Amino acid sequence: MTAVHYIGGRWVAGEGVDCITVYDPALGQPFAELAAASVAQVDQAIAAARQAFPGWRNLSAAQRAGYLKGFAEQLEARRETLIALQMQNNGKPHREAVVDIDDAVATFRYYAALAEKLDGQQNRDVLLSAPDFSAHTRFEPVGVVGLIVPWNFPLVTSAWKLAPALAAGCTVVLKPSEITPLIEQAYGHIADALGLPVGVLNIVGGKAEVGAALNNHPGIDKLSFTGSNAVGVQVMRSSAAHCRPVTLELGGKSAILVFDDCDLDQAAEWIVAGICWNAGQMCSATSRLLVQDSIADALVQRLKSAFEKLRVGNPLNGEVDMGPITSQAQWSKVSEYFDIARDEGLQCVTGGDVQRGPGWFVNPTIYADVPVVSRLWTEEIFGPVLCTHRFSREEDALALANDSRFGLVATVISADLVRAERVAQALEAGHVWINSIQTVFVETSWGGTKGSGIGRELGPWGLAGYQSVKHITRCVG
Repeated sequence: MTAVHYIGGRWVAGEGVDCITVYDPALGQPFAELAAASVAQVDQAIAAARQAFPGWRNLSAAQRAGYLKGFAEQLEARRETLIALQMQNNGKPHREAVVDIDDAVATFRYYAALAEKLDGQQNRDVLLSAPDFSAHTRFEPVGVVGLIVPWNFPLVTSAWKLAPALAAGCTVVLKPSEITPLIEQAYGHIADALGLPVGVLNIVGGKAEVGAALNNHPGIDKLSFTGSNAVGVQVMRSSAAHCRPVTLELGGKSAILVFDDCDLDQAAEWIVAGICWNAGQMCSATSRLLVQDSIADALVQRLKSAFEKLRVGNPLNGEVDMGPITSQAQWSKVSEYFDIARDEGLQCVTGGDVQRGPGWFVNPTIYADVPVVSRLWTEEIFGPVLCTHRFSREEDALALANDSRFGLVATVISADLVRAERVAQALEAGHVWINSIQTVFVETSWGGTKGSGIGRELGPWGLAGYQSVKHITRCVG
C-alpha cells in the first residue's frame, strides 16, 4: 500500500485493518485506495509530537511565523492540483474549490501575522494593588493537540485549526476524514518542503477506530473536533475523563429571516447561496426560511424559478452551479428525508427527489409552509433542502428562529438596517449576516451556541484556543 500517513517526518504505509476507498461522487466510482493507520501508529504520531513539542514551543514566535508564511506560499504553488482534487473528491464546482484554497491560504497568512506579534506580548507587567509584589503575563502553548476534521470542507477546516495551533507553539496530530483523506496530505508535503522540524505535524488517516484512538489518548493535551453532534458528545466525554480542553464545532439548523421591505430578487439570490453552496453540506446552511407573510408567495415563486435554473452536474465536465453529494451515505440520508417529507404530507414546491444514474446527485428542494414540529424543520439534513415558514411580526420571527437546539449562524434580510441590527443582536447564534451571502473572514470568529458547539475558531479567538495563560508573581518588597 502507498505511504500516505505522515508520522515523525516520514511517510509510512497504513498498518490498520481498514481499507479506505476514495470516491469521485459525480461518478459514484472509486479512484484511490489506501490502508488506514493503526492504533499503534496513532501512538507513534503522538509520541513524535510530544518529542517535538519542547523545541517547537521554544522557537521564537517570529520563527514560527516564517513557517506559517511558507505554508501559505506552498499552498498557492499547489493551488491548481488542490482545486482539481476538491472538485474530484468533494464534487465542488470550480468556483467553490477556488474559494476553499483561497480561504486556507488566507488563514495561514493571518496567523503568521498574529504570530509575529506574540514575542512582543510576552512578559507584560500587570498592575497590582499590592506595592510589594510584581507580576507579568505569558501566553504559552497548551501542548500536543489532536485535530479531527470533516469531509465537507477539507483543507479549509484543517487550516482553521492547524495554523493557530502552530502559531501558538503547539505540535499537532491531524486526522482527516476517511471520505476525503487525500487533500490534507498536502500539509505533510509542505512540511517536508519547508523543513518543518520533525514531529511538529503528524497526519494519520482512518475511520472511527483512528479517531477514537486519538480522542481517547492520554498524550493529547487538547482536542479540536469539527463534525456531527453524536461524535462531538463522545469527544466531550473523553475530554472530561482526561480533564483537558476541547473545541467543538458541531451541527446547525440555521434560520434566514426575510422581511417585507427587502428586494425580492436580491433576497432570493442570498437564500439560494445559503442552502445550495456545497450542495447544502454545511453546518451553517440556512435551511429554515422565515419569510414575512405579505411577501411569502412571491418570494417562494422566485425561489422555485431560481432552484430549477441551477445547473446540477459533474464539475469536471463544465461549469455547474451545484455538484453532487460527497458520499453515498449522505446521499442516502438526504433521500430518506424526502421520504419523511412525503410521510408528513409536506408541500413540495420543487425537487424532493434524488437523481438516478451515475453519481450521487439530488435535486435542490423547497418545502413551503412547513410545520415547526416537522422533522425537516428541526433536524439537520446536510443537503440542498429548504423549508419555509411564514411570520407576521418581528417578535414571532425571532421566537421561531431561536426555537432550535442549535445556534451556529443566521441571516437577516431587510432594508431597515436599524431593525436588521436589532434582530441580529437578538438571535441566538455565533455569527449573523445582514443582507449578505455567508462570507467568512479569517479576522472574525467562527463557532456557535447551544448544541452547535464549544469555543471559537478564527480571529484572535482561534489563537487563544491553543494558548495557556501563565502569570508569574514575585515579592519585591
